[in-house]
Amino acid sequence: MKHLLPLLGLLLPLGVAAQNPTPHPLTARDLQQLRDVKDAHFSPDGQWVTYVVSQADTAADKGNADVWMARYDGTRNLRVTTSPDNETAPRFSPDGLYLSFLSSRGEGEEGHAQLWLLNRNGGEAEKVTKLKGSVSDYVWAPDGKRLALIIRDADPDSLTAVQKAKKKTPPVIVVDRFQFKQDVDGYLNKQRQHLYVFDVAARKLSKLTSGVYDEFAPSWSPDGKQLVFVSKRGEDPDRHDNFDLYAIDATPGAQPRQLTTTDVADSAPSNWSGRPVWSPDGKQIAFVEGAPKEQLVYGLHQLAVIPATGGTPKLLTSGLDRNTLKPQWAKDGKSIYFLLEDDRAQVLARVPATGGKVERVLDGKREISEFEVGPKGQVVVVNSEPLLPKEVFGFEKKALRPLSKQNDAWLKTVQLGAVEPIQGKSNDGTLVSGFLVKPVGYQAGQKYPTVLRIHGGPVSQFAYSFAPEWQVLAAHGYAVVASNPRGSSGRGLEYCRAIYADWGNKDSEDALSVVDYAVQQGIADPARLGVGGWSYGGILTDHLIARDKRFKAATSGAGIANVLAGYGTDQYIRDYETELGTPWDHTDVWMRISYPFFHAGQISTPTLFLCGEKDFNVPLLNTEQMYQALQSLKVPTQLIIYPGQFHGISKPSYVKDRYDRYLAWYDKYLKASGATAGGQ
Repeated sequence: MKHLLPLLGLLLPLGVAAQNPTPHPLTARDLQQLRDVKDAHFSPDGQWVTYVVSQADTAADKGNADVWMARYDGTRNLRVTTSPDNETAPRFSPDGLYLSFLSSRGEGEEGHAQLWLLNRNGGEAEKVTKLKGSVSDYVWAPDGKRLALIIRDADPDSLTAVQKAKKKTPPVIVVDRFQFKQDVDGYLNKQRQHLYVFDVAARKLSKLTSGVYDEFAPSWSPDGKQLVFVSKRGEDPDRHDNFDLYAIDATPGAQPRQLTTTDVADSAPSNWSGRPVWSPDGKQIAFVEGAPKEQLVYGLHQLAVIPATGGTPKLLTSGLDRNTLKPQWAKDGKSIYFLLEDDRAQVLARVPATGGKVERVLDGKREISEFEVGPKGQVVVVNSEPLLPKEVFGFEKKALRPLSKQNDAWLKTVQLGAVEPIQGKSNDGTLVSGFLVKPVGYQAGQKYPTVLRIHGGPVSQFAYSFAPEWQVLAAHGYAVVASNPRGSSGRGLEYCRAIYADWGNKDSEDALSVVDYAVQQGIADPARLGVGGWSYGGILTDHLIARDKRFKAATSGAGIANVLAGYGTDQYIRDYETELGTPWDHTDVWMRISYPFFHAGQISTPTLFLCGEKDFNVPLLNTEQMYQALQSLKVPTQLIIYPGQFHGISKPSYVKDRYDRYLAWYDKYLKASGATAGGQ
């Protein structure tokens, strides 16, 4: 059982480099000491900020997340939890009495997250929900006496510990849903997640919603009488992505009232749009409105407000050809803060609540992943930059002030490659943004083996943030070029949707343009070029090696080359049928975007294929097909399967293994005589 330090306990050091050793080039092992920082929230008095720190537990070979607190004035940093289990989602109660968090501690390896409360007056944390299901989200009511919980039903097909001990035969899996697969969750049954209210004093749980729907992202009205939440309803929610806002009185038996009625996705949870939020006077709700359904993930997400009683939403950023995320009201209710995604950046912005000019409050070459407006109008952000891992900062007087400082000592022990923003020009004249990372120890006038890395998504972007993968390669003597080809976000709607039903065409040319740039600058050795990516990055890697002979080595992770094989075997059935049509009616489209598989005979690039065994996002069979094709063609290849892993590789030893294999594969084919070797 894990113990907690008293909330105002000893000040813990963040790690001190022994004897201030000479910094060395970054290794994959160094990355196991890197700390990920997220989920920053103010205390009610604005004096403290709580946040989560995640790090690899190499002894247990798993990740570990703990709750920390920092004084907003920057004078103290406290570690609140110390167990081998994960504690996430820390929140102060509005009355300041409790610090709450979610944890599966004591629940076993496959335990479900429960709600825990730590009384700030002292004592041990208490597990206050003991559910067969799992708490996935929660928010405090304004009075501090209740919480709204989103609870996922218990899996009816799972075995109890007693059943497992008796080696009971697993139940038959019965499938009858349109979308029947989901990464991590596996085969989907009748499990749903619903909205509940928890009375803190009585320790009583009351259910508010039910049915064959899932609820997400609850938010309390300022008077504590109502909740707004997000849900996808209709005759069969599996067949569409039309999320809407609903309001409900916070009393058992109340019926939800639908607030938004368009066929676009409002505050869709898969789009990281953030929860809908009430204005301070309770008259309006701010949210992120999605794009028309036919635009799928390529469409813009725009900031909107709607009367709390329902009606016609008003778009506040309709003239802004960029995505908006995570709105929060200013304390006076006159404006709304939000995150603005732009070319390689994500910054803090603000717009009047009635509409008007968008103001960039905290701009620059950075990626702000989270922020919160404090009780006195102060702001805290989670900020990353190319040479700075994510950290918590206070923002006041137009300046950032460090609060978490979790990676300060670590940064003093490693050498990093310089990161420069660049632009290439594609074949049709389109400017393509990206980055060039110079190898550690770079010497002007020398050409280096160079690796093109491609991001997943495809609707995503390489940003002005710390990229561990780039730095491992740079420390090993490689220059790295990273591209945001068409299909990437941050450059507007048309740039993003340019690859709609046309994967691997324009974006291949775009990705190559940044390689050409690095060659023209005299940094990249054109005879020693490599390429690689994960997910859509793996897809585009397969396209590039089938279309272009310049690459001497490739690493393709969790991709798909024969898209026909994806139909019914992965989780994207709605996307496929909307964007591509059905394979039997639009075979030409499916064949066109499956170019790498049906032109595998053109591939000569030695390629390392990798995937998680249990990946239902882009399943292993897709990786196996390309591996088998290259084996048949006698092209040097290897297949790496990570047991028990999903689309994202999370086990620390496997994460390190993947980096090491990247380096070994690129070294084998790119580091010919005369190559510059970095430290490792």
